[in-house]
Amino acid sequence: MKLTLNVSLSGKTAVITGAGGVICGYMAKVLAAAGANVAVLDINEAAAEKVADEIAAEGGTALAVGCDVLSADSLKEAHGLVTRAFGPCRILINGAGGNNPRATTDSEGFRPCQMGHEKTFFDIDKESWKFVFDLNFTGAFLTTQEFAADMLGEEPCNIINIASVNTFLPLTKIPAYAAAKEAVGNFTKWLATYFAETSIRVNAIAPGFLSTNQTQALFYEKDGVTPTARLNKIIEGTPMKRLGKPEELSGALLFLLDDEAASFITGAILPVDGGYTAYSGV
Repeated sequence: MKLTLNVSLSGKTAVITGAGGVICGYMAKVLAAAGANVAVLDINEAAAEKVADEIAAEGGTALAVGCDVLSADSLKEAHGLVTRAFGPCRILINGAGGNNPRATTDSEGFRPCQMGHEKTFFDIDKESWKFVFDLNFTGAFLTTQEFAADMLGEEPCNIINIASVNTFLPLTKIPAYAAAKEAVGNFTKWLATYFAETSIRVNAIAPGFLSTNQTQALFYEKDGVTPTARLNKIIEGTPMKRLGKPEELSGALLFLLDDEAASFITGAILPVDGGYTAYSGV
């Protein structure tokens, strides 16, 4: 893998959650290519193993760990495995997250005629809301609580949370996900302030709309070619007029992890979104 920035993470232990997925799986490969020993954490252990195997095939060092970020016991067990394999955590990326159809609405706005015919805000149950919110926010809280204790020394350490354009502008139809991602942004700033006099810097990356296998169903009709109405609105609202690619997150990731180039940066939320959060629509 060719890195976009010449940053050395040699010998550092990096823990990344949600790393069986497309975005964080790619980030795990970037960390390994920069020399880190990468703990690939995911609730889907088979997916984590696939990413770890791909890292090993490219000459990197990785350990796949099945882990539920909503379980303190699971996190503690994962922490022990990582420590025994690589030593204390120096880089933590809180990437586990996602949405669920049960916590979405069918329409962008409410009209009384929808009642009983469409899923409205009033039809979202507490359990569905809690699942999405916890997966995106509470998981980051619990994971940080478990691994940040490793970082309380003199060596520079980093926590990077994966935020979203929802951190700045809540998207329609996905209230729980949008609320959770705004909470992630606020939590990033809180942690940065709390740890400011230690060796820990805390920042976040806010990806925009990316083209991946996972977003195909959202962005294209069943023929796989025709853009959905939602994709058309996304492109119209993105000044660069295109979707991003997972690899376009690597520069932001490596920059924020560079303890020289980003030594005075903490509490920042860096959008990588083609200008989406900068555009007012007019």
